[in-house]
Amino acid sequence: MRVLMIEDDKELCNILQIEMIKNQFLVDFCYDGEDADFYINSNAYDVIILDRMLPGKDGISILREIRSKSNSTPVIMLTAMNTLHNRIEGLDQGADDYLTKPFEMEELFARIRALARRVTKLENTNLLAFGDITLDTTNLCIEHNGESCNLSKRESDLLAFFIRNRSTTLERELLLMRVWGADSFVTDGNLDNFIHFLRKRLKSIHSQVTLKTVRGVGYRLEENEC
Repeated sequence: MRVLMIEDDKELCNILQIEMIKNQFLVDFCYDGEDADFYINSNAYDVIILDRMLPGKDGISILREIRSKSNSTPVIMLTAMNTLHNRIEGLDQGADDYLTKPFEMEELFARIRALARRVTKLENTNLLAFGDITLDTTNLCIEHNGESCNLSKRESDLLAFFIRNRSTTLERELLLMRVWGADSFVTDGNLDNFIHFLRKRLKSIHSQVTLKTVRGVGYRLEENEC
């Protein structure tokens, strides 16, 4: 499970990093609101832990921007501001959970796991949509305007991961890990081949959806304007 923690208390981050590794989380840290934009737009996370009070840009502003971009990544607000008004504001702006400082590590990890389970259940739906296409992960096909094309299971899994992280640049290493698995002996060449196959499938049904290469980083799913 990959977690982003946006928190300006570096001592707390250092402690959490040790405990998160013990609990088998992959975690990235950033310490201010400006850097948060880069991490959120460059990677796909299972859960974001967001401090409310940050230098540069406050947590509520970051949360609004996340939701305005149709990014549905679960967000846990982490803050010392524990009044009822503060909690309601955070939840109304799109936070999925709210944890006040000080907190117990075990409770934070339990809340992360609970949110991840909730998302997994939601993602079990067999129909996913982006732009002008619909992906059927059960029947392994994509459809656009009455035209359809069959996919392999790996192609379907890869396209589903792109759709669930729409308009986000996904690193090559992340794609290999999340689609093929951390223990799989797969090469960059395999990923490039499957990107090529997906591009051909999308073109065959005359879709405006495309997989853009981001040099030195990975790929991003986009919809071209007519």
